[in-house]
Amino acid sequence: MRAAIITSSDSGYRGEREDLSGPAIREIVEKNGFQVVSMTLLPDEKELLKEEMMRICDENIAEVIFTTGGTGLSSRDCMPEATEEVGERRVPGIPEAMRQYSMTFTKRAMLSRATCVTRKNTLILNLPGSPKAVKECLEYVILDLIHGLEIMVGEANNCARK
Repeated sequence: MRAAIITSSDSGYRGEREDLSGPAIREIVEKNGFQVVSMTLLPDEKELLKEEMMRICDENIAEVIFTTGGTGLSSRDCMPEATEEVGERRVPGIPEAMRQYSMTFTKRAMLSRATCVTRKNTLILNLPGSPKAVKECLEYVILDLIHGLEIMVGEANNCARK
C-alpha cells in the first residue's frame, strides 16, 4: 500500500521547528509494509491542506494519507476541517479508538479533534502533532487500519474474524 504524509505546522513550514512527527509516521508505516510516496510540510492553511489532500486522492497517488498536526484547539488548527471538507465518507471509529487509547496516557487526549474520512479510494487519517502521541496512536490502530484499507481497495472482502 502507498502512503502519503502531510504535516501541518506554521513554525515547521517557516523553518523554526524541525518536523519530528512526519518522520515518526514514516518509520512506523514503512515497518508495516507501506511505501511512502510523498511527505509534505504545509502551514496551517485550510485551503493549502485541502488542495494537497484532494490532489493525492484524485490523482490516485496513495491509498492512505496520514496527517499530523493541526488537530488541537488553537485558532490556527484546521486539519480536521480541511479533512472533513474533502471527505466523501466519515470513518469515526479510528479517531475514537485513538482518543480512547490515548486517554490511558493523558486525559488531554480528550482535546483532540482528529477525524478520518475517505475520498475516492484513499483514506485520510488525522494523527496528533507530537511524535510520542503519533507513535502511541498509530501503533495502536495500524494492523486494523491495514485490514480496512484492504477492504476499501478490494484486496479483502470480509471484516469478520475467524
